[in-house]
Amino acid sequence: MNGRQDRFFHPDASRVRQAFNRSANSYDQSAVLELEVMERLLQRLDLVRLEPELILDAGAGTGRAIPSLRRRYPASRILAVDFAEQMVAAAPPSIDGQHAICADLARLPLPDDSVDLVFCSLALPWIADTDRVFGEFYRVLKPHGLVSFSSYGPDTLYELFQAWSETEPERRFLEFPDMHNIGDALVHSGLAEPVMDAEHFTLTYDSVRKLLDDLIDTGAQNVTQGTMPKLASGQNVGALANAYECFRHQGKLPATYEVVYGHAWGPIEKRARPAGPGEFRIPASGIGLRKKD
Repeated sequence: MNGRQDRFFHPDASRVRQAFNRSANSYDQSAVLELEVMERLLQRLDLVRLEPELILDAGAGTGRAIPSLRRRYPASRILAVDFAEQMVAAAPPSIDGQHAICADLARLPLPDDSVDLVFCSLALPWIADTDRVFGEFYRVLKPHGLVSFSSYGPDTLYELFQAWSETEPERRFLEFPDMHNIGDALVHSGLAEPVMDAEHFTLTYDSVRKLLDDLIDTGAQNVTQGTMPKLASGQNVGALANAYECFRHQGKLPATYEVVYGHAWGPIEKRARPAGPGEFRIPASGIGLRKKD
């Protein structure tokens, strides 16, 4: 590889949407790390005092955070948003005060200053223009509202990327920004008092084939540009497996994930931001009100 520019690429929205639509039925069974990260992000909410009226679960996937958010904030309305329609279809059925819709996080169908809490777990790695998404979070967030999110950092899947670089030097990999760049993007969007931290997880596998299976089943096959090697084509997978063997430890192949956590606040005074092309908005009242007993 000749330099960082040649090695990395940004996600393509249409390919990412297709991958997550295909994985909607297998996602919950395979997304072990994603569930753990979601739970840890939820636990971080215990550290802040917040009584949200409206919660936006941004990039909600199959809606696995909804039950936990409802237990934590029983008086809140919850709007779960994902841009993969099959993921939205797999979310829990809508109940009073809870709705799931298919929409782009870069064009949220919400009015300004309407959301008290934006919860976004591991959706940002699959978005090409995170600046625009943070801008939308800023727009819809009320003053003193909170954005709480997780993402992947640059150490993610470094073993896989190194092994692939040795067997297919022309292959390019998804770029995961470090937490300092994410923090800069938060400040640039206008969000206030960002706090960032990171931790590493290591999943272990008996074979590279199983790792690739998990990436496909969770919709994460877009970590590389081009087609994921077909499991039936032993030659490509065999070469990749041989290159990966140098990482085997105590009989297992490791797959490292760097997870970045962050939160930031809606500022008391917001700067004006004009609506972007193609944006449409609905009043918060159109989402449905929680009935009082």
